[in-house]
Amino acid sequence: MHSPETLPPIEALAAVIAARRSGSFTAAAEMLGLTHGAVSRRVHAVEHWLGTPLFERHGRGVRITPAGQRFVAQVEQALASIRDSADRWRPRRDLPVVRLSVVPSFARLWLMPRLRELQGAPPLCRIELQIEHRVADLRAGQSDLAIRYGRGRWRGVDSRLLFGETLFPVASPGFAAESGLAAGAGRIAGVPLLHDSDTGQWRTWLRAAGTEFRAKASDRRFEDYDLVLAAARAGLGVALLRSPLVEDALADGRLVRIAGPSIGNVAGHFLATAPGESRAPVCRLADRLLALTAGMRR
Repeated sequence: MHSPETLPPIEALAAVIAARRSGSFTAAAEMLGLTHGAVSRRVHAVEHWLGTPLFERHGRGVRITPAGQRFVAQVEQALASIRDSADRWRPRRDLPVVRLSVVPSFARLWLMPRLRELQGAPPLCRIELQIEHRVADLRAGQSDLAIRYGRGRWRGVDSRLLFGETLFPVASPGFAAESGLAAGAGRIAGVPLLHDSDTGQWRTWLRAAGTEFRAKASDRRFEDYDLVLAAARAGLGVALLRSPLVEDALADGRLVRIAGPSIGNVAGHFLATAPGESRAPVCRLADRLLALTAGMRR
């Protein structure tokens, strides 16, 4: 049993946490650069100090006990509090770097105009943008945060909605006039449709407008959504405007709204974090992103 005057060494607590996360002393030893025996001794020391077993040993590894689950959760919370305190009181030299993974079109259309506001004044961190089409593996440490587009259900991450979207058709004024689109939504299916790699939005919109999607040779596909809008401004066809992602797209008059319904997009923009993320700079940036988009969720 422990006395109030003594605490287990931080190295022993780290061994308990590593064993909890990996499910075996061998894997925990590899994570910490120790031997299996060293991890076992450190875990045993904490169990002796606590007066209760934290793990059940079995042939393939270890299984955390209910008492161990509660203890590890409290230790992780305490360590996170210590890190937060250190961040507040440590003299600021180099700002902590938070890596944010986003796709190119979202970065150009929405994030870049708001990046200065997001960093804050004075900045609490330096945001390192990882602009790429691939989905960063947060659990493997490829990025600290990610903004993902979809339905919010991804394995191995915690996701929170930043904002959803409403879809309606737009075109350049010249193209709208030449194609007779002012006559109604029924004509849209027959003109060149502009889209990214997913035609599902057009299929859903046209169904809501009372017609069906039929792929045509005149339709154009682009890898990034900002190129879809650029093509619409150039008079190459009709695009679906995703509001509020590009809330100012109609302001300069180069695009006009075409007659037809507005529909909710089944996909939205989500903030993704690794499960149990507790690093103070990462959590603060996540909170700022959520605060910045609070009005858009309403």
